[in-house]
Amino acid sequence: MEDVRPPSVGSDLPEQVPALALRDLVFFPSMVLPLLVGRPRSAAALAEAAAANPGAGLLLLVAQRDPGSEDPAAEDLHRVGTVARVIQTTPLADGTARVVFEGVARVQVRQFLPGPGPFRAEISPLPYPTLEDPATGDSELQALVRRVERGFREYVDLHPDLPSDLAVLVTDIEDPVKAGHRVAGHLLVSAREKQRLLEAESLPELFHEIMALLERELEILRIEDRLDLEMRRRMDDDRRQHYLTEQLRAIQKELGSGSPEFEDVRARLAAASLPDVVREKAELEFERLQRMNPVSPEAAVIRSYLDWILALPWQERTADNPDVAHARTVLAEAHFGLEEVKDRILDHIAVLSLVGELKGPILCVVGPPGVGKTSLGKTIAKALNRNFVRVALGGVRDEAEIRGHRRTYVGSLPGRILQGIRRAQSRNPVFLLDEVDKLTKDGHGDPSAALLEVLDPEQNRTFQDHYLELEFDLSEVLFVATANTLGGIPDPLRDRMEVIRIPGYLDTEKRSIARDFLIPEQLRRHGLDQSRVRISDEVVARIVESYTREAGVRELDRLLARVARKMARRVAEGALPPTEQVLLQVGDLNELLGPVRHLRTSRDAAADRVGIATGLAWTAAGGELLEVEVSVVAGTGAVQLTGTLGDVMKESAMAAVTYARARARELGLKAHFHSEVDVHIHIPEGATPKEGPSAGVTIAAALVSALTGIPTRDDVALTGEITIRGRVLPVGGIKEKAVAALRSGIGTMILPQGNAPELELLPAEVRERVRFLLVDRMDAVLDLVLTSRPGASTVGTVMGEALGDSSNPGTRLSQ
Repeated sequence: MEDVRPPSVGSDLPEQVPALALRDLVFFPSMVLPLLVGRPRSAAALAEAAAANPGAGLLLLVAQRDPGSEDPAAEDLHRVGTVARVIQTTPLADGTARVVFEGVARVQVRQFLPGPGPFRAEISPLPYPTLEDPATGDSELQALVRRVERGFREYVDLHPDLPSDLAVLVTDIEDPVKAGHRVAGHLLVSAREKQRLLEAESLPELFHEIMALLERELEILRIEDRLDLEMRRRMDDDRRQHYLTEQLRAIQKELGSGSPEFEDVRARLAAASLPDVVREKAELEFERLQRMNPVSPEAAVIRSYLDWILALPWQERTADNPDVAHARTVLAEAHFGLEEVKDRILDHIAVLSLVGELKGPILCVVGPPGVGKTSLGKTIAKALNRNFVRVALGGVRDEAEIRGHRRTYVGSLPGRILQGIRRAQSRNPVFLLDEVDKLTKDGHGDPSAALLEVLDPEQNRTFQDHYLELEFDLSEVLFVATANTLGGIPDPLRDRMEVIRIPGYLDTEKRSIARDFLIPEQLRRHGLDQSRVRISDEVVARIVESYTREAGVRELDRLLARVARKMARRVAEGALPPTEQVLLQVGDLNELLGPVRHLRTSRDAAADRVGIATGLAWTAAGGELLEVEVSVVAGTGAVQLTGTLGDVMKESAMAAVTYARARARELGLKAHFHSEVDVHIHIPEGATPKEGPSAGVTIAAALVSALTGIPTRDDVALTGEITIRGRVLPVGGIKEKAVAALRSGIGTMILPQGNAPELELLPAEVRERVRFLLVDRMDAVLDLVLTSRPGASTVGTVMGEALGDSSNPGTRLSQ
């Protein structure tokens, strides 16, 4: 067999040459191409070639098997490469060199020689064998060459990255070997495919391989050309910037290879457990997505929509734990007191254990800040073995925040209900609606109205969010709402909830909570050993009595944290002995917390309490004592009201004045006294707005005391609404007011007869330590609160002590 190769190859090749490894590139004979040489081994190979033959050194250019390898070994290199001649070398500023190579001959690597420095290889020429039947073989080879030349011309014409004159330079060569190598070298295909061309065992095989690659690439280029024409007809100027992306998507579709992003959505959709209606909707939207431009705004909206559908727990639920004893233990460990709330929760769990599902009104826990309303939701979830999610509704003013935005809006999302369900990752979580009384409304709608469907057990099984437009079953969700007051909750929404009031903690309860919950937690947070640092019960009692005035324990917790920080600092500074036990005493509080903040001062002595009466008020932070002062001076009958009073309280004050005028004779006053004096009614702490009808009897008692000069009792507190005829009407907030009376050392509380049923709901300690007197007329209030009887007689009677001897309804407090 004879060699078919250029005359210059012959036997001029040395048996050993330095080798230069190429990454992601295959070099062919007859090619002239510049390369950047920068790796140390490559630079050493270049230097050795230049030293062996200055100006025209020979190197072996061989491709790496793994283009990502930075320092390949000999076994990482192919065994067929090209010997190339160095034409020009230009050093660059970054330390690399730009070298122009000319391919000389295809060679076989017999072996790579071991040793330091550059690769060195023993090579032998690898010519193509002659044809077995020259007459027939030459004709077939000529036909293959012509087909390749025609195909390459079309390839150059269609490919946008190749110069148009390249076809003439490459194909206008008589030698078929050179022509084949130049065509192969200019094909824009992978290095793996080019290496296969270089390793072809014969010329016919080489041209067959080239023709197969050309046909494939031409088919792709024709598709691109056709799509280019179609897209130009339908794309406007604003979408031309997405032209290349659309081309890629269309090519992938023609070749049957989908986008990885679409494949991910398809896989998730197939694996998701969805109801039939939801799956049908999701598959329809997915088909729309596949037909769209991936970078179009609508495609992003659909993709986000599908993500939400696939992320929601349509079928997933957690297994409930209906063990009532377990729930009782969990509630007792997490919360002190709150017996009514715990009892209602245990009722729910008992029903769950019997019927297997929870149905009924939504719980709404109402109480001042810091009494544990929010943490109660977590405890319920733990007792039931359910996931927990909390949504804060304070300041929410848009109906779409609850029900979601429609997808026509930019940046639309589902409402907070479905967002919470997604975070819970189950369809039966404990869902806490925090601060439901802080909802507001404006021109965008009323969010409380949107909650009506959410909290209605008969409707929420078909809850439909505006964003999804699909029904989601909320009937298995246990909703728990919290609020500071009921006043901010609309009546229709309140009607859907079962209200449980938490009036606030008594001082004894606060001490127990601090001892059992707060102190151990604060010592743990601050790295203090409970066996070494102890806080005495007297210290806790002093903090509760002298440093806090709150219904909850939030401020108490902050003060205990401050104490723990001070102790931790002493430990860190070495001020405390390393092994000695430290017991915090009352005398240390002034140094740790500063002077006391709330002094429990005795109220004015009886002789100084003329025109002063102690009332009870309800606030969002619990009950408070309210001192009402009245001063009567000579004048012309003017009535002045100060203390930032609301309209209802002003009306109560005017009703009290009218009552006093109507009862002037019975009170021992002149018939026209009102025209001779001015009355000034003042409620201290003028910077604080005050509103409500429950101060009516207190204002009337202080007014009568000022007019008659009879002082009021300092251990009696009042609450109740007054009419101009002297009737005493029931008011709200009895729990909170009773707790405030006990906290302030009040021994007797006068309240309307209409509030009698609420006394049974008061904590046992309050009922034991506070005396409750029920009245229905203002005259009876005066008999109880004034130190002596005004006028000649008293018309009203005392209804009796609510918790005392009901057989003696006329009993009055002893003077």
